[in-house]
Amino acid sequence: MIRKIVDYQKLNEDILNLLVDKYPDGYADKDIIAFRNAQNEYIEAVEVRTEDTVYLVKVGKRLVQAMEEHEEDDNLNVDSTNDNVDIDTLNEEDLD
Repeated sequence: MIRKIVDYQKLNEDILNLLVDKYPDGYADKDIIAFRNAQNEYIEAVEVRTEDTVYLVKVGKRLVQAMEEHEEDDNLNVDSTNDNVDIDTLNEEDLD
């Protein structure tokens, strides 16, 4: 299994989807993994997995903001596909 440390700035759509799916209400302190990297820097991250990769996504204010914005974008896309049609205002030509 591959392990990757990813900064929020380098998140792709797939990883962001995994994060939002795994933490729909945001992540809590118990979800955070803390460790020191090869440069002895203190890192805090949350984990998401695919079939072959474990992603450790660095946490911070901007990660929360990116997750919230992504979720809002998804909600807007879902809402825009549900166009309601007022059948009382349709003409016969509209039905063809």
